[in-house]
Amino acid sequence: MDKSPADSIWLKARFGEDVIIGNLDTGVWPESESFDDEGMGPVPTRWKGYCETNDGVKCNRKLIGARYFNKGYEAALGRPLDSSNNTARDTNGHGTHTLSTAGGRFVSGANFLGSAYGTAKGGSPNARVASYKVCWTGCYDADILAAFDAAIQDGVDILSLSLGRALEIPYFRSGIAIGSFQAVMNGILVVCSAGNSGQFLSFGTTSNVAPWVLTVAASTIDREFPSNVVLGNNKEFKGTSFNTNNLSSRKYYPIVYSVDAKVANASAQLAQICYPESLDPTKVRGKIVYCLGGMIPDVEKSLVVAQAGGVGMILADQPAETSSVPQGFFVPTSIVSAIDGLSVLSYIYSTKSPVAYISGSTEIGKVVAPLMASFSSTGPNEITPEILKPDITAPGVHILAASTKAPRRLSRLIDQRPLSFNIISGTSMSCPHVSGIAGLLKTMHPDWSPAAIKSAIMTTARTSSNARQPIAKASAAEATPFNYGSGHMRPNRAMDPGLVYDLTTTDYLNFLCSIGYNATQMSIFIEEPYDCPPKNISLLNFNYPSITVPNLSGNVTLTRTLKNVGTPGLYTVRVEKPDGILVKVEPESLKFSKLNEEKTFKVMLKAKDNWFIGSYVFGGLTWSDGVHHVRSPIVVRKAVN
Repeated sequence: MDKSPADSIWLKARFGEDVIIGNLDTGVWPESESFDDEGMGPVPTRWKGYCETNDGVKCNRKLIGARYFNKGYEAALGRPLDSSNNTARDTNGHGTHTLSTAGGRFVSGANFLGSAYGTAKGGSPNARVASYKVCWTGCYDADILAAFDAAIQDGVDILSLSLGRALEIPYFRSGIAIGSFQAVMNGILVVCSAGNSGQFLSFGTTSNVAPWVLTVAASTIDREFPSNVVLGNNKEFKGTSFNTNNLSSRKYYPIVYSVDAKVANASAQLAQICYPESLDPTKVRGKIVYCLGGMIPDVEKSLVVAQAGGVGMILADQPAETSSVPQGFFVPTSIVSAIDGLSVLSYIYSTKSPVAYISGSTEIGKVVAPLMASFSSTGPNEITPEILKPDITAPGVHILAASTKAPRRLSRLIDQRPLSFNIISGTSMSCPHVSGIAGLLKTMHPDWSPAAIKSAIMTTARTSSNARQPIAKASAAEATPFNYGSGHMRPNRAMDPGLVYDLTTTDYLNFLCSIGYNATQMSIFIEEPYDCPPKNISLLNFNYPSITVPNLSGNVTLTRTLKNVGTPGLYTVRVEKPDGILVKVEPESLKFSKLNEEKTFKVMLKAKDNWFIGSYVFGGLTWSDGVHHVRSPIVVRKAVN
């Protein structure tokens, strides 16, 4: 058990005791230690779900549900599925990883091939968890919607979805948007990943942008895995990798370029990337092999080296690569930059007997964090620009969590290693971090609405790193709310936010009215006919925890309403003005006398005449009583006349 401070949200929330977290993903590996039920009490009587026991899947008092949904997959495939697809078991590893991140139990001695050794645990270690398998070769809307319906009927409290589309589509055509709307109507908070398209496009790539969803970006933690190369001439090159600790310390090994170690019938082009069956064991055995990146997975290259008898691998990134990604290699490996790779190659060809060694370790607390992950998708919201997305950022780089023990197909080869834990990166990993924290908040505040939990997480977030500098992008440029939303989550602050921006089903229906949905489109979200307000409600007045004005023309006044969920107090406002924007808040103070009391305020925004047109600028608005600090980002762009 973790030794948590007395004021930790873990202790105050009893580690998420008996909250039920559902996960829509690739299924679950039920035998994982993260889902052990030792010491857990009876399953809550409100739970109506069950376990589909095909393929040896068994549930317990921890893993209380495991179901699969494949009719959409079958329809897309155009032929009947065989029995191997009738299982809730996870053979991919993604679903097991995300579910254990949200609600896995304490597992000591967890590690990935010797890296990141320690105690693994989810955000809500005492939560009950349920798996809904919806992803096969893809994740189909029919299966996602069926799983949402099942989870709602089963009685989950939180739903975590580490999946989404690369390109957003209108809400009425999105299975996730429709299903999550139904969940929120039933009091279930839905947490979704923002997507991993940040490295392809720098603007407007965030997925899962519906305002009733909590959308999570990904950022780094203060742990890294250095794996450096030292050549026989004492030159050292920085690299990264996992599984680099089993070469003798500072012992030099012969080094060979893969092209010079190819079999006779292999081309140089294939040998240089260490393609399967391209290396000659007589030329590789006992040596470190220098390979180039590209064409096949890097892990597969290391397996090729291992099968040929190599003891290590130096992998040079392709010149187009911006950063190296450590992985679970089969031999000690160091991924170095393309430029450093050329220096290594030059050393090999200029030295009679070239040698090298590879060092490796896990280091904590030596790097600035969080930084935004280069892959993390960004705003603005392409569907509804008035709603800032993503909402929040959380750890999503090099995350250790439970895994499947099923064999994994690489490209041409199979990885047969039975791994209990794996290290993966993605907004898929950051999403369940937030889901787990949401579970703690639900345990502490069972009467809070999904919007209240979401507001508490967003308004207590931070926008600075452990170096007390603004959160930066992977490029080192300063990040913005389009990268991190409200900031990096702070669980201990979120359990006592003071005030929240609350929303109801009616608010969400009026939102759909405001974006022009007709009766047919509205009927997708609610069965009964809904009469939109006679006067259209401005999207700018939607009671969201952030403020976004994407087309400011002249000046505008918008409103927000705060609800007191803490002690009575007098809150005063402080404004960080976006560049070129005049901001005025009325009133400048709000006095709350009782619990659940609501107060409304106005925000007036006006662009200065000489301010540059068409670019976004950023600021913030914070209400504070001296103890609580309730912050909302402000995002503004001046309209092009």
